[in-house]
Amino acid sequence: MSKAQVIFLAWVFLAGPVWAAIGAWLLPRTYRKKGLEDAPARLVGGLGGFTLGPLMVIPLWCFTPELTRWYWGAGTGVLAAIELYGLFALFQPKNLCVTSPNYVLNQAANGLTIGFIYALIGVGLTLIYSIQGIISFTHGQFYMLGGYISYYFLNTVFHVNPILAIPIAGFITLIIGAIFDILFLRPMHKGGVERVGEYAILVTFGFGFFLEYTTLAIVGPHPHKVPPYLKMHSFKLLTVQLIPNRLVAAAVGVVLILGLIAFLYKTWWGKGLRAVSMNKQAAAITGVNPLTMNTLAFSIGTMLAGMSGAAMVPIFSWVPGVGAVASRRSYIIIVLGGLGSVPGALVGGLILGLVEALGSGCFPDPTRGAAYRDVFGLIIFILILLLKPTGLFGRER
Repeated sequence: MSKAQVIFLAWVFLAGPVWAAIGAWLLPRTYRKKGLEDAPARLVGGLGGFTLGPLMVIPLWCFTPELTRWYWGAGTGVLAAIELYGLFALFQPKNLCVTSPNYVLNQAANGLTIGFIYALIGVGLTLIYSIQGIISFTHGQFYMLGGYISYYFLNTVFHVNPILAIPIAGFITLIIGAIFDILFLRPMHKGGVERVGEYAILVTFGFGFFLEYTTLAIVGPHPHKVPPYLKMHSFKLLTVQLIPNRLVAAAVGVVLILGLIAFLYKTWWGKGLRAVSMNKQAAAITGVNPLTMNTLAFSIGTMLAGMSGAAMVPIFSWVPGVGAVASRRSYIIIVLGGLGSVPGALVGGLILGLVEALGSGCFPDPTRGAAYRDVFGLIIFILILLLKPTGLFGRER
């Protein structure tokens, strides 16, 4: 038996998944019996058991300290990441992620730049959920539609820089989203539908199906591409190789997210949206129309999705099926960050971008890493559901 195998077996018995399961199962029950908040205990118990085994689980079980402080979750999470990296280096000593720090920095930079666009998609979906209380299953198709609007605007109307097509795509998807909400979602909020949850799932899923396959019938299954933002392929910043076109897309994401935050906190309409997200009845008493805010939230959410697609189409080839991939990522982001939390969607998008980039870049077989990119996001999705179902910044509804 090799040294690496001995160390791994010792880790499995002294910490690892077994103690993670014990900590995540035992500590919440102990905290509930003592009348303490049990949700953080599941996360800290799971991560603490995974990293330090009984050295973490037993003291927490005996003394039950307050675990709501951010450093408990962050600290155990960092320890878990370091431990996993150590195990990876033990079994893959020749991997580029072990031998080349610059390679890791490049992958992290790529993940963060794409993560800002992921965050923008997630922010739009979490805005819809926080106001209307529904998950839109057509969100990814608006992302896809924004990319095709940009493509046809640039190839049939004006041959200009792709960045000028982003507001056009946003405006058109905003109008489509507003019309859809008024025709199909507003009757639900007026009390004209008995089973609201099922209706929302069916009507948004059906409209997403309609958008995707109508687009497929019009443009065909072949990939489309628009000219890049900049002719420069890459440049070096210190030791990190950066891709200018991805930086432009990331900058678009940052500007739009900051603009949304300013809108929510500085304008009457934004304050109305926040009021409705907190308490619809109280907002209505103060003169805010919840139905109008529902339409505004859905329109802004679809606009952000469309602008995300328009920002990404100069970077990747575009097919009608990209909407399904964007939908899956947006669901992972809002679960990771917390349903209804705009800051959570921002952080969730960045984390997902990092995890996908590092996971695919560090995969033992480099030729197959990209094929498993989505798997790493789904692993994060499962872990957050098991350890912290409300997400990193989520609140109980």
